[in-house]
Amino acid sequence: MLIGIDASRATAVERTGTENYSLFLIRALLELDRSNQYRLYFNHPPAPQLFDTAARVELKTMPFPRLWTHVRLSWEMATHPPDVLFVPAHVLPIVHPARSVVTVHDLGYLHYPKTHTHWARWYLHWSTRYNARAAARVIADSLATKRDLTECGYAALDKVSVVYPGYDEAFAPVRDEHHLAEIRARYGLPDVYVVCVGTLQPRKNLAALLDALAELARQGRPVHLAIAGKQGWLYESLFAQVHRLGLVDRVHFLGYVPQPDLPALISGARAFLLPSLYEGFGLPVLEAMACGTAVICSDVSSLPEVAGDAAILVSPHDTEQLAKSLCRVLDDDEFRGELEQRGLRQVTRFSWEKAAQQTLQILEAQRA
Repeated sequence: MLIGIDASRATAVERTGTENYSLFLIRALLELDRSNQYRLYFNHPPAPQLFDTAARVELKTMPFPRLWTHVRLSWEMATHPPDVLFVPAHVLPIVHPARSVVTVHDLGYLHYPKTHTHWARWYLHWSTRYNARAAARVIADSLATKRDLTECGYAALDKVSVVYPGYDEAFAPVRDEHHLAEIRARYGLPDVYVVCVGTLQPRKNLAALLDALAELARQGRPVHLAIAGKQGWLYESLFAQVHRLGLVDRVHFLGYVPQPDLPALISGARAFLLPSLYEGFGLPVLEAMACGTAVICSDVSSLPEVAGDAAILVSPHDTEQLAKSLCRVLDDDEFRGELEQRGLRQVTRFSWEKAAQQTLQILEAQRA
C-alpha cells in the first residue's frame, strides 16, 4: 500500500506542539513499518537529516507560492493519489482520496473563543469541522478531544480513535551540574527557579500564573519564573502585567528556546507549571515529567489524562490554589521528590513507537 503523508508542518525551524507531533510520528511510522511504501509531501525541501530516505520512502517537494494545500496538494491528489492520505497536523486538501485519515489536536476555540482572534477562530472552526467530516477516520490526541468532536456533532463516536502522542526521548533528567549552570547563565536565571513552556497567548493562562507569583511576593515568598515560548496573540498584555505587579526582576521571558536546551532548562527547575485553560494533549507536561521535574498543571481538558496521579492538578481559575501548590512543591522536598518519581513512571505509558503502531493500524484498516 502507498501511504501519502502531508509532512509540510514537520519542517518548521521553530517547532511547537503540532509540528513536533508531525515530525516524531512520521519518523516513528517509517521506523516501524517496513512493508508499505510512503510518499511524504513538502512545500519546501526538508533538511536531509529529518527523514529516512530508504527506497520505500519518497520525499516529494512541491513548491507553490500560495494556497499550497488546497491548490498544489489537491492537484497532486487528483493526478497521482496515494492509496491512503494521512494529514497529521494540518487540513485535508479540497481534493483528497476517499480513504483519508486526519489528526484533530483540540477544539479549545469552542470552550474559550475569546482566546483567539476572530480570523483564527473562524479558520479553526471551518478547518476542524471540515477535517472531521471529510476524512474517513479521525485520530484524536485525547479522550477530551474525542468527546469534544462527538458532542459538537463534528464526527460520529465510532469514527474517532484516540491515539496518545509520545515524547522526544531527548527529554530526560539532566544531572550534570556544569551543564545546568551553563543553561542558567545562558538565559540569565538564578539557581532556584520554576519554568513554564508555551507560546505567549491567552489560552496558556499565564496571567493567572503571574497573579499567583504576585500573591507569593506579597507574602514574602518571591519566586523566579522562566517562561520559554514564542510571542503569540496579545503577548503585550503579559509584559504590561509584569510591570504592573512589580515582577520585572522575577519573571524571565526567554523567547523561543531551541529544543536541545529544553531538557536542561526543565531539569534545572524546581517545578514545571502549565495553568492552561485548555490543552488538546499537553505535551510539555509529558516532557517535564520525563525530565524528572515536579509538575503543577490545570485540572481541565486532556491534562488529567496526561498527568494521571503524577502532578498537582489545580483549577486554572483559582490563583490562590495555584500559589499554595507552588509553595508546597518548593518547601516540601520529600513531596517534590515523590512527584518527580511518579512523573518518571507516568511517562512510560507514552511513546512514539506505541503511537505509530496504533496509527498504522488505522491507516492499514483503510486498505481496499
